[in-house]
Amino acid sequence: MPRKKAADHEELFIVPVRTRVTKATAERLEKLRTFSDCRSIGELARRILSGGTITVFHKDASMDGVMEQLVLIRRELKAIGINMNQVTKSYHQSRDENTKAFYALKLAAQYQEAATRIALLLSLISQLSKKWLAK
Repeated sequence: MPRKKAADHEELFIVPVRTRVTKATAERLEKLRTFSDCRSIGELARRILSGGTITVFHKDASMDGVMEQLVLIRRELKAIGINMNQVTKSYHQSRDENTKAFYALKLAAQYQEAATRIALLLSLISQLSKKWLAK
């Protein structure tokens, strides 16, 4: 399937420019390309020559542990929420008062577990906000 025709022919890249660079420059360009939003060295060179913006992505390795904890807490909260929905459904389907009391106690335990996870989540977020707001 061919690409769509460009509306503005002045924007097309029709003039080829060829150049040679040293190995060190090529490695520097490749390193910049891997951390940027450019897909090729040619695209990177076009942006540099035309004065376009190059978005460079930086990964903060110190956040890896915190992000793993946040992902783990998210999974735990999702599992707790599913359990709470199942207990609530069982509570509403039961007719016996003793069974309803059992499910109510079980649901209270689930709420308590969720509260401890949320407290941990809030403490992590407060630590992150101190780090982010310090910059």
